[in-house]
Amino acid sequence: MSNSSSASSSTAALAATRRMARHYAMQGLYQWQMAGASLNAIEAEFRVDNDMTNVDLEYFHDLLHGVPTHLSDIENAFEPFLVERSLKELDPITRALLRLATYEFLHRLDVPYKVVINEAVSLAKKFGAEDSHKFINGVLDKTAAVARAVEVKANKK
Repeated sequence: MSNSSSASSSTAALAATRRMARHYAMQGLYQWQMAGASLNAIEAEFRVDNDMTNVDLEYFHDLLHGVPTHLSDIENAFEPFLVERSLKELDPITRALLRLATYEFLHRLDVPYKVVINEAVSLAKKFGAEDSHKFINGVLDKTAAVARAVEVKANKK
């Protein structure tokens, strides 16, 4: 196997394990929002109740604990773009996904902003209300334009 195909397969594997980490982190954040359970208890429950073999566990931990830790900064970053809705009016899945993606914009610069948006939209299509993915896409596009201004501008050239 050549180095380039080995690198691309390891990149694909990393993407897949991070996709699962986001999936579980979104569910964990939903649970945290709804029940107010401790993050450590939620994380332990997910690790016991789910097959975490193909999950980037460090990424899952970072997302699950990072969002609540930086909650006000995260919400301040996307709240101006909610357009005619308040944070409290958002359904719990939409709120969890906007928080998760905005955390990645602000604290996971190793992940391209387009990947963050695509992953959030994909999760919204799977778990969110009908057409919530369109709303999430719009809010995250505007949030990325501010939070990742240099990257977004470079990408438009």
